[in-house]
Amino acid sequence: MTAAALIVAAGRGARAARNGLSPKQYAVLAGRSVLARAIAPFEASPAISTITVVIHPDDFELYAASNLGSFTKLTAPVMGGATRQDSVRLGLESLSAASPDLVLIHDAARPFVTDDIITRVLAALADHDGALAAVPLADTLKREQHAPLVETTIPRAGLWKAQTPQGFRYPAIQAAHRAASAADAPTFTDDASIAEWAGLGVALVPGSERNFKITTSEDMAMAEALLGASPLGYEPRTGTGFDVHAFTAGDHVWLGGIRIPHDQGLDAHSDGDAPLHALTDAILGALGDGDIGQHFPPSDPAWKGARSRLFVEDAARRLAARGGRITNVDLTILCEAPRIGPHRDAIRAEIADMLGIDITRVAVKATTTERLGFTGRKEGIAALATATLLLPF
Repeated sequence: MTAAALIVAAGRGARAARNGLSPKQYAVLAGRSVLARAIAPFEASPAISTITVVIHPDDFELYAASNLGSFTKLTAPVMGGATRQDSVRLGLESLSAASPDLVLIHDAARPFVTDDIITRVLAALADHDGALAAVPLADTLKREQHAPLVETTIPRAGLWKAQTPQGFRYPAIQAAHRAASAADAPTFTDDASIAEWAGLGVALVPGSERNFKITTSEDMAMAEALLGASPLGYEPRTGTGFDVHAFTAGDHVWLGGIRIPHDQGLDAHSDGDAPLHALTDAILGALGDGDIGQHFPPSDPAWKGARSRLFVEDAARRLAARGGRITNVDLTILCEAPRIGPHRDAIRAEIADMLGIDITRVAVKATTTERLGFTGRKEGIAALATATLLLPF
C-alpha cells in the first residue's frame, strides 16, 4: 500500500492576519517555519512515500525560503484555489499520475502532529474509507441567543473536535471532491465532511490536544512555549559521538558536508566524513536509538561512497518522529591538516541546513594534538560531537 501526504498551505488566514500572523504557515516558530515543522513528521514516517504541499500562488517565494531542502519526499508544490476545498481538490488531482492507495490531508498550521497520530489514521483505513484524528470535547457548549445571553446548553456527549491529518482511500476521496465541486453542494470546512456528504464511512481515531491549529497570536505564543525556553512537557537529552578515519590516497576530504581539497583522502566505506559520523551518533545517542553502524552497516554495499549527509538527516527524521527538536550541536575536529578555519562557516551552514535549525545553534571548532598521537603524525582525522535535544515526555 502506498500513502501520500497532502499538506494544505494555501490559506490566507483572516483571523491570523488580524493577529499579525498571515500567512501563518510561514511564521517562524522557534527558529523554523510552521510549515517545515508540519512536514517533518510525514518525512520521518516510513509509511509515507511522497509529500505534496498546496500553496497560494502569491506565496511561492515564502515557500522557497522556508528551509525545506532537507526533506527528501517533497514533490513540486501545487498552486491552490480560492477556497480550502478547491485547494485540496487541486492537490488531489496532482496525485493522479502516482495514484497512491491512501492519502493523508493535513493542515500546514498544525506543527505538532506526531508519528503516533499518523500511524493511527493510516491503520484505520484498513477497515474504513476515511479516518480523522480528533479529540473528545471536554468543554461545556453554550448556544448564544442575543449576546451576551445564553439560549441553551448543548450536550457534549459524543462530540469530538476534528483535527488533521484526515486520511482516505485515494480514489474515494478524489471522487468525492470531484462530485462536490460539480454539484450545488454547501461549502465544507474539512475533508471528512465531504466524505460524509458523499456517503463514505469515516472513523474517529484519537488525536492530541497538542495537535492544535495555530490561528491567533496566542496560539503562536503557546507553540513557542512548547518549543522554546520554557519547554513545558519536554526533557533535555544530551548525546556524544566520536569517529576516526585514516588518510589514504586521494585529493580531497569531506568534513562537515564540505568537500575540502587535500593531498590525501580518507579511508572509509562512505565518504569518510568523520564530523558528520560523530554528529549522527550524538543525535542517536541522545535518542537512545542505537548508532550509525546499526542503521547504516559498513557491510551494506548500499552505503558505498554515500554522502554522510544522509546519515545526519536520517537521525534528524528519527528525532522529528518523536516530536523532539535540536537545541544545539557542538563539533570538534582534530587534525594537523587540512586547515578547518577557512571552511568553518560553510560547515556550520551545511549542518544547519541538514538539521533544519539556525546556524547560531551549530558550533564547529578545530584543534591539533600538538603533533602527538595518530592525528599529530598526520595519519588521520578524528572528530567529537555533542548534541542537545528536547524530547517530549
